[in-house]
Amino acid sequence: QVQLVESGGGLVQAGGSLRLSCTSSESTFSGHATGWFRQAPGKEREFVSVVDWSSRPYYADSVKGRFTISRDNAKNTVYLQMNSLKPEDTAVYYCDSRDRGYYSSDSKNYDYWGQGTQVTVSS
Repeated sequence: QVQLVESGGGLVQAGGSLRLSCTSSESTFSGHATGWFRQAPGKEREFVSVVDWSSRPYYADSVKGRFTISRDNAKNTVYLQMNSLKPEDTAVYYCDSRDRGYYSSDSKNYDYWGQGTQVTVSS
């Protein structure tokens, strides 16, 4: 069973920055599309950002220009640098990974999930 371990969440003021990390136990991590979804209270889980097997990044429109995703295959880790944070970015952020290397914005297409990390942005 693949395990994804997230870290880096916390409380920050609007305009601040956080960096999330997700480390995978999967030995073939480099071939997996991996990234982040988020879920705010009372809302459905939504796509944030994913990096595919070739390190090509994909972003939701709401975070383009503010968030940057990257992967380090030597460390089996994906990073999400979040800048210019807004109160509406407040949510639990879940790391996700799929056996296929190609991007998808549909959470149903992901096979593995982390436990989630809370990000709270105060106004």
